[in-house]
Order: sequence, then structure tokens, then C-alpha cells
Amino acid sequence: MAHDAKQQSATARRSSALSGTARVPGDKSISHRSFMFGGLASGETRITGLLEGEDVMRTGEAMKAMGAHITKTGDEWVIRGTGNGALLEPAAPLDFGNAGTGSRLTMGLVGTYDMETTFIGDASLQSRPMGRVLDPLREMGVQVLKSAAGDRMPLTLRGPKVAAPISYRVPMASAQVKSAVLLAGLNTPGITTVIEPVMTRDHTEKMLKGFGANLEVETDSQGVRHIRIEGQGRLAGQVIAVPGDPSSAGFPLVAALIVPGSDITIENVLMNPTRTGLLLTLQEMGGSIEILNPRSAGGEDVADLRVRGSELRGVTVPPERAPSMIDEYPVLAVAAAFAEGETLMEGLDELRVKESDRLSAVANGLKANSIDCTEGEASLVVRGRPGGKGLGGGTVETHLDHRIAMAFLVLGLAAEKPVTIDDASMIATSFPEFMGLMRGLGAEIEFAAEAAG
Repeated sequence: MAHDAKQQSATARRSSALSGTARVPGDKSISHRSFMFGGLASGETRITGLLEGEDVMRTGEAMKAMGAHITKTGDEWVIRGTGNGALLEPAAPLDFGNAGTGSRLTMGLVGTYDMETTFIGDASLQSRPMGRVLDPLREMGVQVLKSAAGDRMPLTLRGPKVAAPISYRVPMASAQVKSAVLLAGLNTPGITTVIEPVMTRDHTEKMLKGFGANLEVETDSQGVRHIRIEGQGRLAGQVIAVPGDPSSAGFPLVAALIVPGSDITIENVLMNPTRTGLLLTLQEMGGSIEILNPRSAGGEDVADLRVRGSELRGVTVPPERAPSMIDEYPVLAVAAAFAEGETLMEGLDELRVKESDRLSAVANGLKANSIDCTEGEASLVVRGRPGGKGLGGGTVETHLDHRIAMAFLVLGLAAEKPVTIDDASMIATSFPEFMGLMRGLGAEIEFAAEAAG
């Protein structure tokens, strides 16, 4: 469904025990990078398990606009890349829709090319700040010719004749900023260094090495990572099997924990340690989550998860865990709403600059459904009500944010009263199969049109 699709509300109702086996779509972070690195590499890249959500498709379209050849045969995507340093100037603006990751990483990728590139997006993306990515690019010689107020889209970049390598200390925990600088370094002579005080998801480093980039990571005695990449090297096409997205797995996972009697298995979930914060937190809360068949696939850890209905208890989630679960706080807040006692989440400042002000959107959605919570500047406290008695009955404003939409539909599956979201159309950006997958497990979710019909 397009990001400018007509709004379509949806309602979730208290459901009987969920059961069955599900497989979530491919990991979004790895899917974006597969299109980008495949589009840039020499030779052929073949990808299975790719997330075919709108955000990732926008990244694919951007790479095609700059010279990559991308086709799909059966379940496999085949890419013939341009070769590193050989991207073409796009003839039209690159429209990223709702894709924050795709747009920010592509700014890094193309910024150091001697060409002009214009970035546009939907209302949500145009409201999000891009300065955190543009600041280091400016240091490398990239000009921002045009932008909306506050370094926002629509914006146009002009690359230098020859970019300057930099050593850049990332001021906040952000995999997007780190990745943008490393990608800018691909087309820059010499060594570009990113200094990362707090480790964030490391798919960019792992995948660039897999494609043949000369990249090394060194962790000093203080735990600070120094990532160095040598520019203007050759990248070679690869075969990639994308594992299931742990952020998407969070929705059926929490649903099974809070709907009494549930017993489901989620197959082929990425278990990269930089992405398992939600899993760890839910286990600390008393969630019955069994890790089955752990294995390695394409250099990443994957496993199947068996999840059963559980009596949860409140915990304190430390701020240093935030980078490993930054996208999962909305659905964690839903789990906390059914836990005994109080759950405190700290270090959430990054949620203010997601698809929406995600922290306020979560707090307002909880309050609209009679859940006791307190929103701080960078924290959220949720006081749970085991069994969900008295919860629900509200309509949640999603603010064009797919994770808010899915999290509150999960809430409705265990609350006493139904929960409605004002718009479900943008769920397609990251998890097009969400409604079908959840219903297949027994969840009672329906679109407004179905209810009316």
C-alpha cells in the first residue's frame, strides 16, 4: 500500500489463545543494505528472503535510478551492480516515501560523488531531521545546495570533485549515522574512520567486509569502537539469504506472551547480539521464550523462537540497552501494560526522531486505552494491569508510524475492550504480511471496511 494511500482504520479484539508457526519477513536493515551494496558491487548479487516492504523497494528504485540493474526471478532478487565509484547521477529526485534508513544511508552513499542528487519523501519523512547525517558529509566536502528548514527534505546534495576522508566520532548511538559515513568513505580516497562510543547494529560493517571492502574494527580498552574503511576499493557481488527481522518478530512474540494460553513458534529470526534487546528484556520480565535450533546463516546468527503465554512482571530497562532495541519500545510498552508492577524504560531520546515522535505517540496511545504511564524527556514508565482488566476502548493516533500501528493492534488482542488505530495503511512499509500472519495465529484483527461489511 503506498505511503500516500487512503487512511484505513483497523480494530483488534480480545482473542483466544494464539497458536501455530509463523515466519516473519526478512530483516529490514539487511534488506536495505543488500540492495545498496549489491547495486554498488561489480558482478552479480543474488538475494533470497528480502523484505519486500515499501521502504526497501524505495531503496531498490534509488539504486536502479543510479545505474544498478535489479530484477526478480521467482523468490530470488538478482542485481548487476555498477561497480564502486561508478554510480550515475539520477535523472529525477529520489523518492524515499517513508524510508528513514534508506534515505539516510543513500545520502552517505551518493554524497561523495561529483554529482547532484535530490531526496524527497512523504510528510512523515520530510518532518524528520537529516542534519545528523549531513554534518559529517559536510566535513567530507559535500554541499547541501537546498533543503527545507532544519536540514529536512526536500534536499539536494552536491558532491565534491574529490571527497576528503575524515575521522568522525558519532555524537549519539545511531547505526544510520555510522553507516552513512562509512558508505561515504567507499568513494573517498584514503582511510575514513568512524569512532563509535556505544555499539549499534553492525550489519554495515559485516556486510561491507563480506562484499570485499577493506574494513577493520578495533575496540579500545574503554570499549570504544574504531571502524576504518579504505576508499575506492572493489566490491564484488555476493549471495545473501536475509534472516527474519527481529523487530517484526516482536509483534507476534509479545502477542503470544500477553494472550493467555498461547503457544507459537516464530522461525528463522535474526539473533545478532546488537538486535536482541527486546528478547532479553521480555525474558527478564518472565516471558517464556525458548531459543530453538540456533545456527549461522550468511555470517549472522539465527534461531527459531517458541513463545508461550506468560505472567509478566515489571522491570527496569537500562539506557545502554536502547541501541539494541530502539525500534521495539512501542511493543515492549504494550507488554509492560499487562505486567505486574512498574516497567521503567530509560535512554529513549532517539525515539523523538523516528517516523513520529515515537515516545509521545506511545504514551498517548497507552493513555487513550486507560493504561497508567508517565512520559519523561527520555524515559517512559508503564504501570501494568495483569489480565488487561479495564484496558482498551480507545482509538490510537498512529502519526504515519508503522510500529505504533502494529504495537497497538497487539494491545487490543489481550485488553478487555477493543483497540482501534486511526490508520493501518502504512504497515506495508515494513511488514506487508502483518495482518495475514497475525490472523493465521488466531488474532482477531480487522480493517474498518471489513467490520462495516
